[in-house]
Amino acid sequence: MGPERGMRVTSLRIGLALAVLAVTTVAVAGVAYWWTGRGVSARDAPSRIESAVASRLRRLAVPRVARTEKNPLAATPEVLEDARRHFADHCAICHANDGSGQTPIGRNLYPKPPDMRLPATQNLTDGELYYFIHNGIRLTGMPAWGGTGPDVDSWKLVLFIRHLSRLTAEELRDMERFNPKSEADRQEEADEERFLRGNAPTTPKTPGHRHQ
Repeated sequence: MGPERGMRVTSLRIGLALAVLAVTTVAVAGVAYWWTGRGVSARDAPSRIESAVASRLRRLAVPRVARTEKNPLAATPEVLEDARRHFADHCAICHANDGSGQTPIGRNLYPKPPDMRLPATQNLTDGELYYFIHNGIRLTGMPAWGGTGPDVDSWKLVLFIRHLSRLTAEELRDMERFNPKSEADRQEEADEERFLRGNAPTTPKTPGHRHQ
């Protein structure tokens, strides 16, 4: 190796070392700022930059083949009813029956569940929605609901998500019957029903709260 080439190699190594040092410094400074300024609290809303990066990475994580998949099901009344009740039973605890994410659990997750009626969700492809439902999303509260193979339930839920902006008051009332309830909730509802029929409650009510 001649002196001139050796100098070029040395300069390249120095440049790479400086670049690595700069990136490391920025990363450490960013982590330090995050740690001291925000800690690990889930109360904060993600910053605009954080949300944009997370959204971009989420979409890139979906394989291209999966991204272009088309929903094999049609939005018949029977399919939408099944999906609506499935959503009420499995998903509404975080996403709310109307898809707004306004529930006690949803409001306190990090990141917060999106309002699925808005373009950020509605502009996703059917394949992307299916992939997120079926496989979940790492580092969020979104679990994987599907098994190892294709599942019809996830495709039905994709159709229901597309229907969210057109939910009727009657459909929302129907969903409430399928929302998970505690024993206390069921007892309170039974007592209210007895009261309306003119009968006294069978057991005294105990302090507590009901699911929203």
